[in-house]
Amino acid sequence: MASALAPPPVPHPSLSRNLQSGFSTPLLIHSLQESKSSVLSLAATDDYIFSGSQNRDILVWDKKTFTHKDTLRGHTGSVLALEYAREKAWLFSSGADSTIRVWCTKTLTALYVVDPYLENGAGDLFSLAWSPTLQTIFVGCKNTSLQWFNFRHTISPTGSSSSLQDTLISGCTSPNLAGLRKAHKFFDSYPQHERKPADIHARNGSAHQGRDSPDSDQCSDVPVPQAFFSIPASNVIDPAHWGYIHCMAIIDDENGVRLATGSGDEYVKLWNCSGQVPSLIHEFYCGQGAILSLVSRGETIAAGCQDGYVKVLDLETKTSVRTIIVQEGVDILSLSIFNGDLYTCSANGCVKRWSASFDCTASWKAHDGIALSSIITKRNGHGVCLVTGGSDSNIKVWEVTAAKNKQEPPVKDVYTGQPALDDPITETLIYALSKFVAIPSVSSQPAHKEDCRQAAIWLKKCLAQLGAQATLLPTGEGNNPIVFGTFEGTKGEKPRPRILFYGHYDIIPAPPEGWSSDPFTLTGRNGYLYGRGVTDDKGPITAVACAAADLLARRALGVDLVFLIEGEEEVGSVGFGETVRRHKDVIGHIDEILVSNSTWIAEDRPCLTYGLRGVVHCNLIISNKMPDLHSGIEGGAIVEPMVDMVKLLATLTDRHGHIQIPSFYDKVRAPTEEEEELYKLLSEVTQKSASLLRSRWREPSLTMHNIEISGPKNPTVIPSTVKAQISLRIVPDQDLDTIVHSLVDYLKTTFDEFGTPNKLQIDVEHTADWWLGELDDPYFKALENAVKEEWGVEPLRIREGGSIPSVPWLEKEFKCHALHLPMGQSSDQAHLPNERISLVNLQKGKAVVENFLLAIANEKFASGAS
Repeated sequence: MASALAPPPVPHPSLSRNLQSGFSTPLLIHSLQESKSSVLSLAATDDYIFSGSQNRDILVWDKKTFTHKDTLRGHTGSVLALEYAREKAWLFSSGADSTIRVWCTKTLTALYVVDPYLENGAGDLFSLAWSPTLQTIFVGCKNTSLQWFNFRHTISPTGSSSSLQDTLISGCTSPNLAGLRKAHKFFDSYPQHERKPADIHARNGSAHQGRDSPDSDQCSDVPVPQAFFSIPASNVIDPAHWGYIHCMAIIDDENGVRLATGSGDEYVKLWNCSGQVPSLIHEFYCGQGAILSLVSRGETIAAGCQDGYVKVLDLETKTSVRTIIVQEGVDILSLSIFNGDLYTCSANGCVKRWSASFDCTASWKAHDGIALSSIITKRNGHGVCLVTGGSDSNIKVWEVTAAKNKQEPPVKDVYTGQPALDDPITETLIYALSKFVAIPSVSSQPAHKEDCRQAAIWLKKCLAQLGAQATLLPTGEGNNPIVFGTFEGTKGEKPRPRILFYGHYDIIPAPPEGWSSDPFTLTGRNGYLYGRGVTDDKGPITAVACAAADLLARRALGVDLVFLIEGEEEVGSVGFGETVRRHKDVIGHIDEILVSNSTWIAEDRPCLTYGLRGVVHCNLIISNKMPDLHSGIEGGAIVEPMVDMVKLLATLTDRHGHIQIPSFYDKVRAPTEEEEELYKLLSEVTQKSASLLRSRWREPSLTMHNIEISGPKNPTVIPSTVKAQISLRIVPDQDLDTIVHSLVDYLKTTFDEFGTPNKLQIDVEHTADWWLGELDDPYFKALENAVKEEWGVEPLRIREGGSIPSVPWLEKEFKCHALHLPMGQSSDQAHLPNERISLVNLQKGKAVVENFLLAIANEKFASGAS
């Protein structure tokens, strides 16, 4: 049983389940070893595997025999990128020597050398991407420029000059090869003793002593390219990023040619390449360190980041739909994808396989050093394989099995022990909730202060993995932070409706007495999930977040869903208002507020809450200047503070329970006929009298909570200090400030009339205003219809006697209305032992939110979208 002294460990933040088994690791087919050089890049044809090394060579490996076939030499720096153009049978290579080289993959001969604009000034050429449609090679440079070079279809795979026609290169018209290029400082050089500058007519392949020439032991094998070209200044975007362009991915399909570029500036940029110059379509800010690797599949791009995260980006909706935490702090240097499975290669040498639902289905140590590169390629004969290269000089060839053929062990739910649900989002919901509940984020106990902070950190990462941009907003020293996250909807011509979802990740204490299971272990029994916070408010938060993630995955999120999840709700929302007001510009315009932090009135009829009472919590302290005394000695000789307290409390209500504060009831709103009809209906449903419901929901009340005394608390002591706690519940249209002043004035005036020598101290500890929803609000109608659509019955309109301080405050601050969707049932035991929530309610609550968001996106009735 968890306790404040020994809290359970904070769960790992990843929402990706570990579905590994002893048979899930791919079979190692073969190992190829470089000559003590890191394998920085890989490419493959049907016959060969090409490996670009740190020692400047490109090694060619035969796929049939796994033997070293040849070595392609010419680069004078590390070979950083390889790109295969299948229809041309060309291999492009680029490196630290600021050159792009083109090789024939049939004859393994050198074809061309392309110098970037500014030559060495471009720096290392980190990445390449080839478009078959455009016949263009794109180059990502260290100097932050994006460059490209266009080859026409008139160049044959062997590069024969006889195939050149008038239009060879964009911007060049002469068919004369010599006139199309500049002199190359190595291949067109003269012997050094002649002291002559390079000349395109020299063609001196044996002149090995030129500046920046390869080492003498390699030069005899260096092939002479048939042509040398330079990228013109018109084919440059500088800067394309504010950091090195580490990686690129081409999307060449029926929608045109698009290019994705990833950089050290933490952005992935999407470019439309159908015109003469690539035009920027969209920028994805990943916020997880430099983008080191990219891979595309259809309209989805995965971006491997510097700190161990993979961002999954949807190109159609231009949103980030998921984040995978591979291993925090360990760079993701290469990505490969096959048949829905994503393979991640990390700086710790590990390779992991992730399913389409982003669960880890395999993890293995592939290299003793850093896993630097990877590709998916066909095996010789049949099937496919994953090829990885590492800093340990090894190239590993792994058997890859299609996802549909994988024999993975059945996954069992944490709540029933039965096979997991087929819906991956539902599985994610339960799995995430199990981790959320495991953190004892008790805001009222200092011993759990760090647990609250860890809960905020975990929730921020959870939202980010589900597709939101998330961060923490500090609420002041000693207070728990707010988790702020935004699920951005599909980009369109018109502004999207913006919905703010409010909730709280803090919980009340969970003493073990009365619990049938560990309150911080999500436990399923008979269709219910048990654990502290499952219904108040961690379950609803998780359901709404998964609803947004589901819509993102379906490219159907047509609104912006903004999360504001605080960590002080159970102790008065300390610092919440000031923090939100300070960050209003970042939060942005809000059209409507959604809350899910209450329960139904019964067990089997869905409800919508449209009213909450306000509250005034007050501490009263009556004391004298004497110490605690013995009643047998001083009894009757002094005016006792306890007697004054009892007398004072007795004046607050009459014998019928009416509150005696002057003018207290003057502003209470009278019930309407429609409201009375509603109470009759609710009385039939609940089998409780309408007067009882009215007294709980729409009539003010006063409660005396406790009396505390100083001293040893035995029956012979007269306490010198007596403290009482009282609260008022207020309703529409009582003014909160007026009620507070009236209460304080009444207590002071009444106490003064006692003529007692004792002193009275009044502390108004906490206040919250009442809230009443707008039943004619189109958003309310949309939510009501969404509930009816999912449950097949009209939801009951109910009110609650409790208070949520932040709801009316948010309404006033953002000048919009709030909606309250309860997901729990009346028997959910919120704040009590064995707190629970129905699994069906959680699933349907998520579905209701999805239907609601779809409806308001389609209607476009929000002020921001009109």
